[in-house]
Amino acid sequence: MTALSQSRHLATEIPGPRASELLERQRAAVPAGVASVMPTFAVRADGGIIEDVDGNRLIDLGSGIAVTNVGASAERVVAGVQEQVAQFTHTCFMVTPYEGYVRVAEKLAELTPVDGEVRTALFNSGAEAVENAVKVARAYTGRQAVAAFDHAYHGRTTLTMALTAKNMPYKHSFGPFAPEVYRAAGSYPLRDGLDGAAAAERAIDQLEKQVGAENLAAVIIEPIQGEGGFIAPAPGFLPAIVDWCRANGIVFIADEIQTGFARTGQWFACEDEGITPDIITTAKGIAGGLPLSAVTGRAEIMDAAHPGGLGGTYGGNPVACAAALGAIETIEAEDLTAKARRIEEIAAGRLREAQQKDPRIGEVRGRGAMLAVELVDPETGAPDAALTGTVAAAATAAGVITLTCGTYGNVIRLLPPLTIGEDLLTEGLDIILDALAAA
Repeated sequence: MTALSQSRHLATEIPGPRASELLERQRAAVPAGVASVMPTFAVRADGGIIEDVDGNRLIDLGSGIAVTNVGASAERVVAGVQEQVAQFTHTCFMVTPYEGYVRVAEKLAELTPVDGEVRTALFNSGAEAVENAVKVARAYTGRQAVAAFDHAYHGRTTLTMALTAKNMPYKHSFGPFAPEVYRAAGSYPLRDGLDGAAAAERAIDQLEKQVGAENLAAVIIEPIQGEGGFIAPAPGFLPAIVDWCRANGIVFIADEIQTGFARTGQWFACEDEGITPDIITTAKGIAGGLPLSAVTGRAEIMDAAHPGGLGGTYGGNPVACAAALGAIETIEAEDLTAKARRIEEIAAGRLREAQQKDPRIGEVRGRGAMLAVELVDPETGAPDAALTGTVAAAATAAGVITLTCGTYGNVIRLLPPLTIGEDLLTEGLDIILDALAAA
C-alpha cells in the first residue's frame, strides 16, 4: 500500500458524491440512534490523516475517540495482527487459552500504577471493563453500593448508564437503570471554585450522609473526566478520595479508558498525582483500534471472583491481544509519552494565546494530547453550546475532524493521534480558531 500523504486536501465538499450515496444507504440500513460526527466514510488512515471515499484528506483530531493513539495503521500493530490471523482467530480463552492473553496481562502488571501483586482480566469494551470491575469490587467487599461523580461517563450498558451523569444522549428514555448506584459532586475548578481539599470534603460528606462508607463497595472516577468535558480535578482532590477509600475498605476504581496509554503524557493519568488505584479499567488506546479492554487490580481483590465468574466469549481475543502488544511496543519504542507532552506544549500554548484575545474561551485545560477548550458567554460565563456546535461544524466543513463534549455541550476536545505531524496539528488548530473568530 502506498503511503498516505500527510496533508489536508479537499477534493470535494464534505460530504462528496460517493459519501452522499453511502449516507443514503446508511439511513436505510442503520438505525438513527447510531449517529456519526463526520458526514463521510473513511477508506484509509495513517499518522494524522484520514482519507475518505471521495479522496478528501482530513486532519484527525479525534483518534476515533482516543483509540488510535499509535496511529490508525501502526506498523507493529498491523504486523502482529497479520501474523496472529494467519495462525488462528479464536479459541475462547475460557476453553483453550493462548499465550497472547497472558502476555498482555503480564505487560499491564508491569505498566499500570497498581501496587503489589497484580492480576488482569480482558474483555471487549470499556463499558464491559467497568461492569466487571464493579462485580469484582462487590465480590471482594461483600457490599453493594457504588459511587460515581457529577460529569462522569462510564458507558452505555444498564449499569454503566447508571454510573454516567449525562442524560442526553446517553441515558434519555433508556431507564430504569441498575440500582445501588450513587453520585457525588466532584471537582470542576472552573465552575465550583473549590480547591482539591474542599471539593473532596464536600464529596465525602455527601457519600457518608447519603450512602454510608460501610455500605460502599467501590468509588469509580476518571482521573480526567472525558465526555463530561475533559475536567481535570483540582490538585489534591483525587489523593483525598483515595485516602478516604483506603481508610474505609472501599475499592478505588480509576477509569482510565480514555486517559490511558500515553494519552496524557504519562502511561496513565493517575501517575500525575501519584495515586495508586485498587483497580484500573482500560480500553480505547490499548490495542491500536481493535476491540479490547482490561480490568487490572490488586491480586487479592481480583481473585475474589469465583472461578468462571469472569469472562466472555470474545474477551481477550487473540487478534486483539496481538494488536495490544504491538501498540504497547510502539508507545515504548517511539516514546509516545514524550510526543503527547510535545502536543500539549504546541496546542495548549496556541490555545492559551487565543484565550488572551477572546473572552469566549472560558478555559483551556487538559494534559498531554487530551486537551479541551470550554466556550462560554463572555458576559455571564454560562456554557455556550450553540457557539461550540457552530465552530465544530465549520471545522468539519474545512476538513478537520473535531469532537465536542461536556455536560453542557460547550467543550471542543482535542484527541489527535500521538503520531500526528506538528505541521498538521498546527494547521488543525488554526482552522478551529479561525472558525471561532468567524462565528
